[in-house]
Amino acid sequence: MTPTSKKYIVKLTDDELKRLNKILRQKNTSETVANRIRILKDMDANHPPVKTYKQCASDHGISEPTITNVVRKFVNEGLDATIKLKRSINSDNAQRKVDGRVEAKLL
Repeated sequence: MTPTSKKYIVKLTDDELKRLNKILRQKNTSETVANRIRILKDMDANHPPVKTYKQCASDHGISEPTITNVVRKFVNEGLDATIKLKRSINSDNAQRKVDGRVEAKLL
């Protein structure tokens, strides 16, 4: 697939690129967000060289559908939506199967 035949084209501004590099350097950046940033940087048409999906997938150990999804999300929803992790509101409040009382009874 040549870069001109792609349906979704990533075009990052210089400010966005600096922001992504800053986030990538932080120690507390999750691997998912780091991979998304690497994909956007590799697919950026404003800052060549632009890699193909296969090249990007093999360089970072990511599947091609993941690359397609990240690029599509960037084009449709923007940079902030792409690099933000979507967490369930209940993820911190998950119900425990065994509470302290049951655990004490087991022991």
